[in-house]
Amino acid sequence: MKYLVVLPAYNEETSIRAVLHEVRDDIPFADTLVVNDGSDDMTALTAAEEGAMVISHPFNLGYGAALQTGFRFAVRRAYDHVITMDADGQHVPSSARNLIAAMDQSQADVIIGSRFINSGYRVGIVRKIGIRLFARIARAYTGMNITDPTSGFQLLNRSVFSFLAEGDNYPLDYPDVNIIMALHKRKFRITETPVAMIENTTGKSMHSGLRPLLYVVKMWLAIIMVLVRRAGR
Repeated sequence: MKYLVVLPAYNEETSIRAVLHEVRDDIPFADTLVVNDGSDDMTALTAAEEGAMVISHPFNLGYGAALQTGFRFAVRRAYDHVITMDADGQHVPSSARNLIAAMDQSQADVIIGSRFINSGYRVGIVRKIGIRLFARIARAYTGMNITDPTSGFQLLNRSVFSFLAEGDNYPLDYPDVNIIMALHKRKFRITETPVAMIENTTGKSMHSGLRPLLYVVKMWLAIIMVLVRRAGR
């Protein structure tokens, strides 16, 4: 099986080197692709120096767009599985083996790495409310208990990332509970497994400042689009 680790990165010069070291040590059987999403620092050069494959967007397109670039690369290079991770160091690469073991055992198409199963991981009150709200929406729609619908630490098989690589099947910015719902609608099998994550103490987050409010508005619109979109589309 061919595995590809996809790391979307925007101005992650200070963290990307250490992350790539850990990925190389803990997931030595996988290739690594850094999708530099229009960074204005040395993210791309640093990643290339560490031996990762690098694709650079000419300007910042969004987290989801960076992931979709990785999915399209994986399709063209005939990879069997994609592991998605953040480039800021919060995801612990050794937990990728948990994802692989869970997929082997469950035969699911997508394994979501949950920071909350068997863990005391803490998030801010606003994010906690949002995560719980969207977890309930996911459960109501899919019947599954998804504890961490915003987790970007995932393992996808070829059928899933090939679907997400197509056209507008993946959002440019926030691929969270809307993608879980869309994949469920397409009859893909989804499950969770525990993973280790390092709590964010820097304050740097795609959900910082006023972004949580924008995130909630966009996510509600995305959920509505999933509900009205035909399953065959």
